[in-house]
Amino acid sequence: MPERNIEFGKYGARGLKGHEAVARQQDHLAGYIATPITARRGLTARLNYLTRTAHARAAAAALGFTPTKAQLKGWRDGSITPRRATLEKIEQAYRTVWRENVARYLLARLNREGRGTRVEIHPVNQSQVDRPRQRVVEFRTLNVRRWDRIVAAWAAGDDQELDDAWVDQVIDLGSQWGQYEYVTNVGFAA
Repeated sequence: MPERNIEFGKYGARGLKGHEAVARQQDHLAGYIATPITARRGLTARLNYLTRTAHARAAAAALGFTPTKAQLKGWRDGSITPRRATLEKIEQAYRTVWRENVARYLLARLNREGRGTRVEIHPVNQSQVDRPRQRVVEFRTLNVRRWDRIVAAWAAGDDQELDDAWVDQVIDLGSQWGQYEYVTNVGFAA
């Protein structure tokens, strides 16, 4: 049975960890605010999301985002420009609160009442690997029925748990699962 890759990319293969591709796809499905935070409109939209309800304010405060009313007013009307570190803190708080809020809906859409979701796994890019060292790794599909651990780890931002949860699903590919630890892309829709 294959084990985890120790020296990925040693011979020129390119790709990313499977769980990172899954997280990227979940981020895409979550549909964050498209306007960058550096634009006034993007900053205002994030501030409105983080301060509109008591639940959002409490979740943001738990993450360390506790601006004063004067700061919020200044940021919204453009009289005060937040520092780069503050912008990063706002963006991190927004993404974390958004993930927590959207996770249960995303989970229901991916599980589809036990039917699961078809996942396409695109293998690593081996175009830079010397011909004798290239492996035959084909495109695979997999029906994932249990998304609970994957979505919970994504919502919590826990990379190690997300990796473990993803590997638990990829093992269903049989003895070839180790070939799909690193991938070019993982695609699914909900």
